[in-house]
Amino acid sequence: MKFKSLFSIFAMTIAIPATSQTMQKNLKYPETKKIAHTDTYFGTAVEDPYRWLEDDQAADTKDWVKREADFTKDYFTKIPFREEIRAQLKDIWNYEKIGAPFKEGNYTYFYKNDGLQAQSVLYRTDKANKTEVFLDPNKFSTDGTTSLAGISFNKKGNLVAYSISEGGSDWNKIIILNAENKEKIDETIQDVKFSGTAWLGEKGFFYSSYDKPKGSELTAKTDTHKVYFHELGTKQSVDKLIIGGEKFKRRYMGIAVSEDQRFEFLSASVATNGNELYVKDLKNNTDFIPLQTGYDFNTNIIDTKGDFIYAITDKDAPNMRLVKFNINNPTVWMDVIPQSENVLSVSTGGGYIFANYMKDALTTINQLDYDGKLIRKISLPGKGTAGGFSGKDDQKELYYSFTNYITPGTTFKFNADSGKSEVYQKPKVKFNPEDFVSEQVFYTSKDGTKIPMMISYKKGLKMNGKNPTILYSYGGFNISLTPAFSVVNAIWMENGGIYAVPNIRGGGEYGKKWHDGGIKMNKKNVFEDFIAAGEYLQKNKYTSKDFMALSGRSNGGLLVGATMTMRPDLAKVAFPGVGVLDMLRYNKFTAGAGWSYDYGTAEDSKEMFEYLKSYSPVQNVKKGVCYPSTLVITSDHDDRVVPAHSFKFAANLQEKQSCANPVLIRIETNAGHGAGKSTDQVIGENSDILSFALYEMGIKKLK
Repeated sequence: MKFKSLFSIFAMTIAIPATSQTMQKNLKYPETKKIAHTDTYFGTAVEDPYRWLEDDQAADTKDWVKREADFTKDYFTKIPFREEIRAQLKDIWNYEKIGAPFKEGNYTYFYKNDGLQAQSVLYRTDKANKTEVFLDPNKFSTDGTTSLAGISFNKKGNLVAYSISEGGSDWNKIIILNAENKEKIDETIQDVKFSGTAWLGEKGFFYSSYDKPKGSELTAKTDTHKVYFHELGTKQSVDKLIIGGEKFKRRYMGIAVSEDQRFEFLSASVATNGNELYVKDLKNNTDFIPLQTGYDFNTNIIDTKGDFIYAITDKDAPNMRLVKFNINNPTVWMDVIPQSENVLSVSTGGGYIFANYMKDALTTINQLDYDGKLIRKISLPGKGTAGGFSGKDDQKELYYSFTNYITPGTTFKFNADSGKSEVYQKPKVKFNPEDFVSEQVFYTSKDGTKIPMMISYKKGLKMNGKNPTILYSYGGFNISLTPAFSVVNAIWMENGGIYAVPNIRGGGEYGKKWHDGGIKMNKKNVFEDFIAAGEYLQKNKYTSKDFMALSGRSNGGLLVGATMTMRPDLAKVAFPGVGVLDMLRYNKFTAGAGWSYDYGTAEDSKEMFEYLKSYSPVQNVKKGVCYPSTLVITSDHDDRVVPAHSFKFAANLQEKQSCANPVLIRIETNAGHGAGKSTDQVIGENSDILSFALYEMGIKKLK
């Protein structure tokens, strides 16, 4: 896109520790009051006694959070090897990480983290090969929880606007600098959300936001996006409203500017799927011309060449196609890269187009010219995920990354004309890929659908059903889970653990049909796919119920919550992370209503309400059932999936759990939905996850 706009080190002994059993049987959870509250949907009454936990500003909610946090902290102090795991994670994490360079103006920029820095630092190198720090997010706050959320340079590279997120919030601030001398210009732009910054020459830039909500900024509904233009040298209070508000009400909007500065593109949507698209031709001084109206399709601008505009779309192409059209005849779309049997994504750089095809969640890359003629098929280092191949037209040296579950992410330099690749940056991680296996299998879901799954583990592992296994997935929002290395998973596998990722429906691995196969009235397909993955692993002796943990975040948190309430006997441990867990009320908070394409809402129809209620985790916790040992994970500043989801689910589980398996809730402070966490926060959370999983699976000690 050319617009400015995430065990041999020590041995494990399998045993159920007596201290653990005693502690679990004697668990006395913090008291959680119940206040009678009933909602009625289509004549059906639904009790919601923990509704009061939705008020994050209330004193009793804050008191409950503190008592639960103290309870969880106390439980974790009793896990004998927790600090040892933290030390192992800290050790493997401590390596230099350098990102691919990118050019802006007279400088080449790159991100680098020395190893354990809270946030990565942005450096730059000038033409004399002198390198200096450009932005150090570690100085944004004393505890490392203020992060760099985005950065945008103007065409000349002499001006820059960067966004910061405080405590992981989606509400950002934009700071404007003279890029040459790094001096701040203009006041800080406040209260910006879900926005890029798109420069128009040296005049200023476009950005998007919502009116500041009444009440809690972390939970209040935001559904009317507005696009503004900030002119340099003026106050934010006089920024011009370009579009938005009640006369053009859309939940998400943004303007991008073409690299040649000729076109402005407006994309607008009411949900996370489907968008309207408009173009303004600045050369001919037109108003916004509609290119796509309604919300049936996803179309995004890729590049422009003179009068021609290039876009990627799923219109008449469920697996995506690249089209072009002339601004003088914008209704006639011509294929540049037709749809194929594999899902397409596109990048541009060096005067070429790069077609990234996803086949069974693995990457292949073709290089083409702007007429769609094949230049070459690019040879990748192996089976995995490749990304990058982007840059300006005159930039012949491009960069791409390659990774999979057992290959640390390596950056390659690529000559766009010759097609020659060479290693640019190979991380020095304390991990030997030759000692591990990452295999792809296909299993059958409940309705007969074939599902791919990657299973990664250390060579020589015995398939005896006793291997600690993390089953992780997502299953929604057209998001594809492609193989990627993680030092957390490395520690897990190094110590005899298995990491398994099924590419279940709801994702984008096989295009629109795969996504739509896991939405609304098809949503239970997602859970059945996940359950079938667990059953496959157990049937084939990779693991067994007593050694399996279910894990997922956000929509994946819903996946775990729904699976553990549908099939509480499937796994020993469950990690619903920052999950959407109250499906009857998710659309009442922040931008939640925008997820309706995937979920539907309880107000849509009686049928939709009954379907949501039938799997909604909060509404399906039952007394007399033994649920897995559960660590519910959330953050106090999560203003995307508000913590109330996790609060209510944990309260229900603690009230109704019928066996000794513990139910804990881990609440990170000064953190949001996930992005921008400090290194220490990430290590701390994963130390707790791995140690809790092993402890509940009966690991007595680590040698």
